[in-house]
Amino acid sequence: MSPFDSQQVIEERINQTTLCSYLVGFDLNDQGVPYYRLDPLVKKILSALHEFAYGFHEGTQTNNTDTLGKIVEAAKSVYKIDEFQKVRDLCSSSEGLADDVADKYLRRGEFGELILHLILRDFHETLPLLSKIYFKDSIGHTVHGFDAVHIDPKKKTLWLGESKLYIDPKRGVSELLKDIEDHFKFDYLNSEFTLISKKIKHFKDTPDLNYWLNMLASGGKLTDKLKSIQIPLLCTYSCDSFSKYNDENSDEFNEYFNDKIKAIKEHFDKNYNHPLKGKLNIILMLFPVKNKVELVKTLHKKLSLIQQIGD
Repeated sequence: MSPFDSQQVIEERINQTTLCSYLVGFDLNDQGVPYYRLDPLVKKILSALHEFAYGFHEGTQTNNTDTLGKIVEAAKSVYKIDEFQKVRDLCSSSEGLADDVADKYLRRGEFGELILHLILRDFHETLPLLSKIYFKDSIGHTVHGFDAVHIDPKKKTLWLGESKLYIDPKRGVSELLKDIEDHFKFDYLNSEFTLISKKIKHFKDTPDLNYWLNMLASGGKLTDKLKSIQIPLLCTYSCDSFSKYNDENSDEFNEYFNDKIKAIKEHFDKNYNHPLKGKLNIILMLFPVKNKVELVKTLHKKLSLIQQIGD
């Protein structure tokens, strides 16, 4: 059993060394009409909220989503972040959240990071090593540049992830490639490793803490460290597959869906020209949804309700 059982809602369609794809399908309402399972998806995403926000910084991972008070606390911490507050205000305004505004504020955001956290935990058996939200809430600014810093205790791999929320998947993938260009440089990585080490050394509940501190320590060859680093790149985006078809198991849906995934992967491969290309273990993760803007609106609506419980 995975930590959040998101497999009840999210299906992994492709699981390859360099490519994974995920989708949420349809169910039938009381009248027998198919509908996209948006609400179950939102509930699963928010089920990971507390662990995403605090991780090992409040104890072991067993203290994740069990207590209502902790979930309310996590929701409040999220809304101390300017980007979240801005988008929530736009969602509740009379003008609503138009697509151009959505792209301006949501191309990179913590909802994308939260979805990445959920997928890494449930589908790749990782553990969160460091929570960006926790330290934003504590000291008011970003303490590391990666959207996810996880570990695989069994394989002894460090997972440094990036995420994007876009309407257009190719634009989202292009932005992920820019992140790779910016973040996977020797000086940048050594600086990030130093920052991460300073934070995690205080959290004794981290499994094999000394191992990870030694791995991140300065002095070792970075080319050797890269062999133990996985780089998941998650792009969550709007896809018309779910408007054209209403059965994710039909041949028509599968053919259309797979063609779109193939085109996005080809776009990624064509534009992936990093100097360390042969040394980076990248996994492109594609998560098409029916409507990205509607997903974000619903997440904000639910999250705001959770926050109000504690007011």
